[in-house]
Amino acid sequence: MAKHRIYTMTFASVYPHYLAKAEKKGRSKDEVDEIIRWLTGYSQKAFEAHLEKQTNFETFFEKAPNLNPLRTLIKGVICGVRIEEIEDPLMKEVRYLDKLIDELAKGRPMDKILRKEG
Repeated sequence: MAKHRIYTMTFASVYPHYLAKAEKKGRSKDEVDEIIRWLTGYSQKAFEAHLEKQTNFETFFEKAPNLNPLRTLIKGVICGVRIEEIEDPLMKEVRYLDKLIDELAKGRPMDKILRKEG
């Protein structure tokens, strides 16, 4: 079975779109980076190294040092698909990130985005 196109795309090619979506709604690069670090366990330095190396999505998530166990609390619909129903583990990780960036752009407080309450 062929890999989904997103898996072979570089994270660095999509990252500016995450930033633009957040910044258009008054949110910051620091908040986007915090979300990515929270989800993956990367340090800021390691995350930036992946951007520089043009790491693809598949490798970016495979090499993530500590995928946050609270990410399974991320629920809802993204791109017309309910996250809880996604079976492909890598696609689920990608959609978790998409959902967190959406929540940021919609003005949700960082504590709630990072599942610190509830």
